[in-house]
Amino acid sequence: MKKIILSTIVAITCIHAEVTTTDVEGKYTSKTAPIEATDKAIQSIDIGFANVSGNTKTLNLNAKYSLSNSIQRAKFEPFKYNLQLTGFMTKNNGVKTSQEYTALLNGEQELKYNWLGYVALGWLRNEFKNYDNKFSLAVGVGRVLFDDKKHRLIVKIGPAYNIEQYTNGQADKKYGSLNEYLEYTNKLNTYSNLYVKLGAMQNFKDMGEDMEATLLAGVNFAVSENINISLEAEATYDNLPPVGFKKTDTKTIIRLGYKF
Repeated sequence: MKKIILSTIVAITCIHAEVTTTDVEGKYTSKTAPIEATDKAIQSIDIGFANVSGNTKTLNLNAKYSLSNSIQRAKFEPFKYNLQLTGFMTKNNGVKTSQEYTALLNGEQELKYNWLGYVALGWLRNEFKNYDNKFSLAVGVGRVLFDDKKHRLIVKIGPAYNIEQYTNGQADKKYGSLNEYLEYTNKLNTYSNLYVKLGAMQNFKDMGEDMEATLLAGVNFAVSENINISLEAEATYDNLPPVGFKKTDTKTIIRLGYKF
């Protein structure tokens, strides 16, 4: 039987008109490390909402769907794959000010000696950031550098091919890049943890100038087995952003989640 998890999230945000923090690992490699999947499909749905009234009226909505599964093979470790769809919308005084949709399909194969291989196909649309479409195809390897059940450190690296199509008439951009990802997790107790994630990308054609990086730090507290509260802060730097946009963005979010 498929396991279905439904999470309802009430979010208090201050994130430059955005609602959810970036999936740093999904942006630069595959989504999870490793993908949480068994021979039975696991699905999840997350819904977020924030509403402000008074001197200004602001409405934020966001949603995420995830499907994970694995292909069992007799002589090898299972091949795990994950599909994730996200979307959010922000309105200020009845005017739509932000809108973003993403899709990510990725697979992961565990290898020997804590090594793994990954492949990921991603898509993004955010016309308010000048992206009509943004595609990426990434492959690479990763390794668990340290894991004593309390502290965990993992690194991933690999090439990616990227296509960026813009809404303002700017010429399409196609380029290869080197993507890197580093994550540290401190398991505070059975249900709570602290984590720091760092992802980076350099264009092969101009690694000294065309580059971006995202740093995210967060804490997840379990109020009970089914209820959790998370706090995340993120900083993103793009040395060559789309024409007319700033190099740096910051985001923060507080979430209340329920699983059953």
